[in-house]
Amino acid sequence: MSVKYIFVTGGVVSGLGKGITAASLGRLLKNRGFKVTIQKFDPYINIDPGTMNPNQHGEVFVTDDGAETDLDLGHYERFIDESLSRDNNVTTGQIYEAVIRKERHGEYKGKTVQVIPHITEEIKERIYSLEDKQTPDIVITEIGGTVGDIESLPFLEAIRQVAQDKGRNNVVYIHVTLLPWVSGSEELKTKPTQHSVKSLLSIGIQPDILVIRSPKDFDVEMRDKIASSCNVRSEDVIKNLTANSLYAVPLKLEEEELPQSVCRHLQIECPKPELASWRAMVTRTITAKKSVKISIVAKYTLKDAYLSVFESIYHAAYELGVKPEIQFLQSDEKDLERKIELSDGILVPGAFGDRGIEGKIAAVKCARENKIPYLGLCMGMQVAVVEFARNCAGIAGATSYECRKDICEQGQGQQEEYVINFLPGQSENSDIGGTLRKGSQPCKLLPNTAAYNAYGAEIIHERHRHRYEFVNEYKPRLEQAGMVFSGINPDSGLVEIAELPSEIHPFFIGVQFHPELKSRPDRPHPLFKAYLKAAVDKSEN
Repeated sequence: MSVKYIFVTGGVVSGLGKGITAASLGRLLKNRGFKVTIQKFDPYINIDPGTMNPNQHGEVFVTDDGAETDLDLGHYERFIDESLSRDNNVTTGQIYEAVIRKERHGEYKGKTVQVIPHITEEIKERIYSLEDKQTPDIVITEIGGTVGDIESLPFLEAIRQVAQDKGRNNVVYIHVTLLPWVSGSEELKTKPTQHSVKSLLSIGIQPDILVIRSPKDFDVEMRDKIASSCNVRSEDVIKNLTANSLYAVPLKLEEEELPQSVCRHLQIECPKPELASWRAMVTRTITAKKSVKISIVAKYTLKDAYLSVFESIYHAAYELGVKPEIQFLQSDEKDLERKIELSDGILVPGAFGDRGIEGKIAAVKCARENKIPYLGLCMGMQVAVVEFARNCAGIAGATSYECRKDICEQGQGQQEEYVINFLPGQSENSDIGGTLRKGSQPCKLLPNTAAYNAYGAEIIHERHRHRYEFVNEYKPRLEQAGMVFSGINPDSGLVEIAELPSEIHPFFIGVQFHPELKSRPDRPHPLFKAYLKAAVDKSEN
């Protein structure tokens, strides 16, 4: 079978769920035996989202090869259970950077460089490169933004040309659009969908399938009206109503026969999928009754900045048969300790910068002194080390070089000691973009520790994204005070995991990496599972 291409575009408004639609379709096709990969084209001019404000853009998802990508790649990995790479997320900035570099090197032989054909050819090259690098049966490509955005036009032109290059029977265009409810007249309106499809047609793309997002169900008559006005078959108008669980969307789209419609257009067989385990997982998300209260003490106000953290908590909790009640707090809130002291678990996720750092340190102290299960991720590990150094190891001026302008009251007047400092070879004069320690790296675990017990392995590989590290010269003083450094990078000797032994605390672990990036809905990350188990034990006791 030649490689098949599925393109997912969006219309009317952003945020309709193109990423979830693409990810769900990928899961349904993979469960039919196809080898699937998913790619995202982002129209912004940034090279990657690594330097973008998390309160505006959301989480930066890091792949094994160290690429900083859009959060939709997290959805892709969680749904299709495949590790993706930098080739799966492409931005306008990357495209133009590559074209300009080729022009400077003389590769265009003096020709005038234009959007067509040079930019569009570069875009198509990124699409076709997946054939050799990942050898899929099906490539699903999501185009960011909405039809009509000036930034998306080169991508839409490029995917229009793919049908000419590869043959119309090897390409499917799926358009996700909105069917809004007008409360004044109490009716659903098809006109926004019609106009969106018209905009797509003006570019030269006739959508094969329409995925309709609507706040209310609609009947066959409405489906036929959409089909007729948009020049698609009625069976290719797919409902995508709001589901009780994010992970129920593939099952809803299976009921609507989206995969059957896709396979029909691609002229390939559509075998019956194996969905029993996925259905069982979704059932657990709905039937869980017993609650466990988790407090996330964070810097950023946008929950999407911690999307993978939230999802990892859900994955572990549902496998344990409990329903997580997540209290999302900013670390600079008033009365923070009072709000979290009755939690079953406290989690401090990653962040950058010094704002709110003392609130995170206060959260660590509350967890440590009140024996509340604690999990620190990246900066969450660093503040755990700082708090322990100050209050248990007698290093009153302990801090991170990143937070040197915001020393807490206990540290004022003391000599600052940077127990957390720059990566070796870097300084405050280094560039911001592309200078972090990123991607999958090994970690050797110390036997008979909480980390080792959680993983059940001596060598693990986890994804990183940070600039600062624990300073090893402080290890003896913290170890003497009771802290255990249970995970060490065998190549660099850098500390990856710090914890407190069980005789001191029921569960207290900080990790320098981001385990949330590898959790799956039907296979929770072992560290989150151990953490939630400790939180459940506290709740029951």
